[in-house]
Amino acid sequence: MSLDKKDKLILSLLQEDSTLSVKEISEKIGLTFTPTYERIKNLEKSGVVEKYVALLNREKLGINIVVYCNVRLKEQSQNTLKDFENYISKYDEVQEIISLSGEYDYQLKILANDIYSYNHFTVNVISNSPHIGQYHSSIVLAEVKKSTKFKLD
Repeated sequence: MSLDKKDKLILSLLQEDSTLSVKEISEKIGLTFTPTYERIKNLEKSGVVEKYVALLNREKLGINIVVYCNVRLKEQSQNTLKDFENYISKYDEVQEIISLSGEYDYQLKILANDIYSYNHFTVNVISNSPHIGQYHSSIVLAEVKKSTKFKLD
């Protein structure tokens, strides 16, 4: 899908605040209601806008630990990779699963209430995966920049 300047403006506004009304967006981008509405619907239908979500403050919810866990599997066969992905995807503590090239096969972003709950997760979930050969955890000390916004030129 080819995006013009107005589409990119709409996307930038929605990334900042997805609760903006079509009327508010149309006023900010200099179009009337109907073409703005149609553009937003086209962005949704084409999959450029996947979904709308609320970003929660994890610390206010008592989720105080963020860990990046690098995982090396015992083998890298297609079945083993899929089995591991299916196994680890079931856990809500795992926020992201990224397949990597290089030394590790995956990087997991894991959230936990505290260090004890993270340790419980590693002992009972990660260590119990039959495919994991090795894992290494890095605990986040501070989130210097945290954004969900894409740069749109």
